[in-house]
Amino acid sequence: MYHPQHRLRLVALLAGFFLFPAAVPWAVAQASNTGRPAVSHPDPVRFRQQMEYGLIDQAKEWLDAGLPPDYQGDRIGTGLMIGAWEGNIPLMEVFLQRGADINQVNGLGETALMHAAWKGHREAVKWLLARGARVERPTLQWTALHYAVFAGHSEIAELLLDRGADINARSPNGSSVLMMAVYEAKEDLARWLLARGADTRIRNENGDGALDWAMKFNHTNIARMVSTQEEFRAVASRPKTDWGEVRRSAPMPKDLAELVSIRETLASRGLQLDKMDRRIAALRAKYARESLKRDAPPPAAVLEISAERAAPERQKTRILMEPSTRRQTAR
Repeated sequence: MYHPQHRLRLVALLAGFFLFPAAVPWAVAQASNTGRPAVSHPDPVRFRQQMEYGLIDQAKEWLDAGLPPDYQGDRIGTGLMIGAWEGNIPLMEVFLQRGADINQVNGLGETALMHAAWKGHREAVKWLLARGARVERPTLQWTALHYAVFAGHSEIAELLLDRGADINARSPNGSSVLMMAVYEAKEDLARWLLARGADTRIRNENGDGALDWAMKFNHTNIARMVSTQEEFRAVASRPKTDWGEVRRSAPMPKDLAELVSIRETLASRGLQLDKMDRRIAALRAKYARESLKRDAPPPAAVLEISAERAAPERQKTRILMEPSTRRQTAR
């Protein structure tokens, strides 16, 4: 998942050298039709920022000038989605009154209800449900319940279940809601989901289920919850290596995040992105190489001993390193 942030000062500094105001036909048309001064069409970055700040008057001005109510800002989505992310009910009301689709999805397939559930905005969740936000989604898609459980918001999870959410809904790779609680070591939530009827037998496309994840991430208490005594004894006797290496998501490096933010600004202005894309690709490749070096196993070492029968005192030893060609020789 992502955390919207303000553009860094570096973005503004660099963008200032390359960006320039452009005539916007949409704004000109609005001015000629209404006799009012032209209102600039916001780019996705500016739209998202202004709505995050909760500038309702700005939202009304854009909507009055003809901005579509389901206009998508970058990262989060529509104005209604941004309001849900921030828990800003008055902002959501503005866009809904102007015709926004309460079940619209963003580029990641997320809805306003999912945003509110992820951020733990209970009142926003209730507001959305009361106005037609759907808790059900097509098969193999993330749901608001997945998000609420992953983030540990038990009250919201209960609210969603009471409104008909599928407790055994499956994510795009087939992971269950219960598996979200297991992954994040939410022991109380896992126990509660089991009491509500969560299925422990669901497996994702990798063949992993709740018990597999509990063992992999060393959540022993949860492993006991989601298995029978016989199942637990069987998996507890297996070596830790059977569960694979534990990997957690790492935050984007700061310098790479800055370049990505600058690219978003350039893209919103319709400027050339080739050079910036090359810089981003080069930096990503650099971090990928560094990651491979960190994760690579140490070179294999072979001890070679040689001696002559006639002169055993001339025995030689050396260590051969593979795949490196470096050799350490001792006499």
